Amino acid sequence: MRIGIGIGDIAGAPADVDGLVAQARRAEAEGFKSGWFANIFGMDAITAAAICGRETRTIELGTAVVPTFPRHPVAMAQQALSAQAVARGRFTLGIGLSHQVVIEGMLGLSFAKPFSHMREYLAVLAPLIRTGSVSYQGQEYRVSAQVAVPGAKPCPILMAALAPRMLALCGAEADGTITWMTGPRTLREHTVPRLHEAAARAGRPAPRVVVSLPVAVTRETAAARVSAAKTFEIYGVLPSYRAMLDREGVEGPAQVAIVGDESAVGEQLRHLAEIGATDYLAIPFRVKGDEEALERTRAFLVKLAA
Repeated sequence: MRIGIGIGDIAGAPADVDGLVAQARRAEAEGFKSGWFANIFGMDAITAAAICGRETRTIELGTAVVPTFPRHPVAMAQQALSAQAVARGRFTLGIGLSHQVVIEGMLGLSFAKPFSHMREYLAVLAPLIRTGSVSYQGQEYRVSAQVAVPGAKPCPILMAALAPRMLALCGAEADGTITWMTGPRTLREHTVPRLHEAAARAGRPAPRVVVSLPVAVTRETAAARVSAAKTFEIYGVLPSYRAMLDREGVEGPAQVAIVGDESAVGEQLRHLAEIGATDYLAIPFRVKGDEEALERTRAFLVKLAA
């Protein structure tokens, strides 16, 4: 299982361009296999990955994730391939639906048919990224277009998928998934088998499974759970993540956070690998009362990445 780490907003450390580049360079120097950028309300994630790709040499840089609704798939493909060219083949595009409260409440777009939206979106995006051209006539998108970015080869497409139909679509059409707030039991019984079954039916290679969960290496486990509950509180009420927490049988994000001493955290990460995670996207968080937890966690992840 490859070890990656969040950069910028995704790690709760918003930064300007120089700060993001510094974080990416540090992650590369420490041996992390990948660095990931969220697309929330700060720096655009694909732009950030491209800038950091220009300033690094070996680390994979990806988005986790860019919402699809606000960007036409042709624009998404063009931007992704541009980032891939800048990063010299080290860019991975992670996309997702976002949430109704964002798409409808903030942006004023319809979130009425998320599955059909994503199905049509991939039908346009994937051919453009993989072959440079697409001809598609659907309900939402009717596209005949070409994209040719000098120096760009196709980049992997990962799709945030949680519900059964989305996992089936992901396995059939994308290169893998990125999960968040999805615990080990749900990964073992729901996510991984559905994804692999769909990929096999479609004749596609085994999908990549990027599992992202908060992590803290600390002996103050009770305090860590309290800190996780506060830091990640919003994810306990967003419907898509709430559904995964309910499936896991837990109260909230604190119960799926990976916490404990080095031995306990190491065992939990080994379990994720055994379940089928190909990558772990680490989101270290601060623990109230243990001021060294953040750097201790990072140091332990560096050892694992090596």
